Amino acid sequence: MTETAYETVRYRMVDAVARISLNRPDRLHAMNRTMRLELTEAFRRAGREARAILLTSERSADPAVKPSFCAGQDLGAIREEDLETILDEEYAPMLRALIDAPIPSVAAIIGPAAGAGLHLALSADVIFGARSASFTAPFSRIGLMPAAAGSYWLPRLAGPQRAAGMAFLGEPVSAEQAERWGLIWRALPDDELEAAAERAAAKIASGPTVALRATKAAFRASLSNGLEAQLALETKLQGEAGRSRDYMEGVAAFLEKRKPRFEGR
Repeated sequence: MTETAYETVRYRMVDAVARISLNRPDRLHAMNRTMRLELTEAFRRAGREARAILLTSERSADPAVKPSFCAGQDLGAIREEDLETILDEEYAPMLRALIDAPIPSVAAIIGPAAGAGLHLALSADVIFGARSASFTAPFSRIGLMPAAAGSYWLPRLAGPQRAAGMAFLGEPVSAEQAERWGLIWRALPDDELEAAAERAAAKIASGPTVALRATKAAFRASLSNGLEAQLALETKLQGEAGRSRDYMEGVAAFLEKRKPRFEGR
């Protein structure tokens, strides 16, 4: 394992998994400028170095501080005149770095994921939520709307009625409800969350990277493509996957009735 300690983020390479952890536990991992810039760099770095991303949050050394994924924007570090600039220059690059990363991402959510923290979580490809997790779009409480990709993800994942209820009422959604709604992949007991997310990330990292990268690209494009454009993209991406060493290994392993040994190329 190799590790880089940024000011607000921890970056650890475990085999082929880049584990990226929010690290302001005593502020419930509320985002400031430093965290946004460090996350942007970490996501881009992972795309170059790893075969999967595991996004999570650190625990506080103080047992009195309950675990949290991210409480959203650090309101003490922002002024109203900064909003458009911060969204354009900091939030958008951070979210694009995760969404457009050429490798799949897994998020492990414990405790609150609120506001921009919710939208960061929803930008991951596969999301596990602890039973203690809650998912909240609280912007109406302070006179704002769900920005930082919130108005993009919530209607698509939860549906327009549920998205409107979350945004207008600002009420938290439990992990179990989030799973039923399709906001997350799976809700788990708190003591099972980390191991399950780590297993999923490790499985992805040992899989056929070219094919998984193509799957992610196709799924993301399908959110805006029409049928004809999507069929054309599938044809292109499948052709690339079919020329990979992993495809040849997968077919050979199937015919030889053994487990494939994918190299990620």
